[in-house]
Amino acid sequence: MKLEQLTQALQTACGENLKSVILYGSAAAGDHAGKQSDYNVLVVAGDLSKDALKVFSKPAKAWARAGNPAPLLFTMERLKKSTDVFPVELLDIKECHKILYGEDVVSDLEISTATLRLQIEHELRGNLIQLRQQYLLAAGNSKEVCGLMVRSLSSFLVLFRASLRLFATDIPQKKFQALEKLNETVPVPCDVFQNVQHLKDGSLKPKNVDADSIFEEYIKTIESVTDAVDAHIQQEKTV
Repeated sequence: MKLEQLTQALQTACGENLKSVILYGSAAAGDHAGKQSDYNVLVVAGDLSKDALKVFSKPAKAWARAGNPAPLLFTMERLKKSTDVFPVELLDIKECHKILYGEDVVSDLEISTATLRLQIEHELRGNLIQLRQQYLLAAGNSKEVCGLMVRSLSSFLVLFRASLRLFATDIPQKKFQALEKLNETVPVPCDVFQNVQHLKDGSLKPKNVDADSIFEEYIKTIESVTDAVDAHIQQEKTV
């Protein structure tokens, strides 16, 4: 199922209840990596009761069978109330999206810098804890160590791009361009993340790399960015 087919299926199934269908993420940013990336879609509806969800279910299942995550569903009221809980995600959507159907309901969302800082640090620290836990089980197995870095790469690149917002105003849409710009403020060895990306797209094989060395540099960089975000928050508290 293609984007146009999903949009048409949603229109046919949901009628006037469908207010907006929005593409976001790497595909909207021009950073889509073929089969390695999903197509992410936000759907805004007037009603999301049980009966309405059942109507959305059929096109959503077909979309998922095509290898994509199910659409994010919001009412307009709930979307506005979520800006203080999901500032990273909604700010990314706000700044880079494509309207597939209906109204542009995200461009005017108001997102607080304070809540953005807190979410960035919370998720960086939480993901770092999980990464260490996973390494405990993968240590000694190069393929598994490479796998845990590959699985975490996208999340950390999103958080690094979000972190850049604390230090700069002109934020590149593409994640690796944002990583390079972040390196101007926080030491970020971009080649380590490029290597993990090559592992992800298959152009580099686990048997041909020193997985532990890459992991060591990978985790040190995440710690450096986390500390920089924390220092920014502490500085703001003293101003």
